[in-house]
Order: sequence, then structure tokens, then C-alpha cells
Amino acid sequence: MATPLAQQDLTGKARIRNAALALYAEHGEDGTSMRRTADAAGVTVGLVVHHFGTKDGLREAIEDHVVDLFVEAIGSVPDAPDSRAVARERDAAVAEMLAANPAVVGYLRRSVLGLAGQRSDLLPRLTELAAQQVSRESRQAIQVMTRQLGQLLLQPMIDAMWSQLEGASEDAKPVLVVRVEDAPASSGP
Repeated sequence: MATPLAQQDLTGKARIRNAALALYAEHGEDGTSMRRTADAAGVTVGLVVHHFGTKDGLREAIEDHVVDLFVEAIGSVPDAPDSRAVARERDAAVAEMLAANPAVVGYLRRSVLGLAGQRSDLLPRLTELAAQQVSRESRQAIQVMTRQLGQLLLQPMIDAMWSQLEGASEDAKPVLVVRVEDAPASSGP
């Protein structure tokens, strides 16, 4: 199997991690053997075991990489006095990173929607990152996570429904916009 050009300059460990990320995104962790990962990375199973030990170690490396990509995207936007503009720019940076990394999108969908089983701790790690991003204010952390992941998780459902409608034009396809609002004040018991 030929190694994709984008993978040729990576270390063996990074090639294995990226191959596993792509396979886990498409087939899930349970549907991907260590041998299949090794074959996709162009290495031996022994090298996979040497670098990661087990599938759990490989999953942890994948999730570390995904968190690092979020940190890098968010960190690419410096703090500024206008916190709303910063939030918009950070959301855009995360969206751009996700568009450039379709395997991350597939992996996130599996992980966040629970399709990866209970083994993944990716959602709590990303939530903690969002909390750090907004100075630990819980409501804002939820807003950040919902904005950044809501469209990622739900847009495919809208796309699928749209494709079922007769005469639906791609130009007019709806795009999901996610917004979180404060709960209305209770009017009493």
C-alpha cells in the first residue's frame, strides 16, 4: 500500500496515529484491528505495539492529537477587548481546522455521540478546554462547545433530509446555526 504524500514526512508514530484516526473515524475503534492500522500506515504491527502498546494507548494518542488541534485552532486567535469578536473568530478557526481534517470530524461524531462506547474521554476534555477558553464560566463553556460541535453533529441529518426532498436544490439547502440562550426566568411555583 502506497503512503499518501501528506504522510510521507511524518514520523512513524504520527503516521500510525493518523492512519488509526482515519480508520476509527470510518469504522470505529472496535471495527479497526491493529493489523489494519499497521497496513494503512505502511508499518508492522510490532511498530504499532512499540509506540502505543495497546488499542487503548492508540485511542489516547488520537484523542490527545484531536485536543491539540483544537488548542492550536483556538490559540491562533489572540485575546482582544471585544470578546464576542474573539468568540466568532475562534469558532471560525475551529471550523476551518475541522474542514481541513475530515477524519477528526468523523472521529468526533463517533466519540461525542457515544458510538465509540464509554472508553472515550474526549468530550470531557474538550469541555474543559472550552471552560479554560472562557475563564471557567460554565454557561459560556457550554455555549462554546455547543456552537463548535452542534453544527458538526447535526448538519449531516439536515443534509440527509434535504436530499430526500424532491426538487431540493443544493443552492437552497439549509445550514444549521446553533445558539444557546439562557433559560427564561421562572414565574414562580
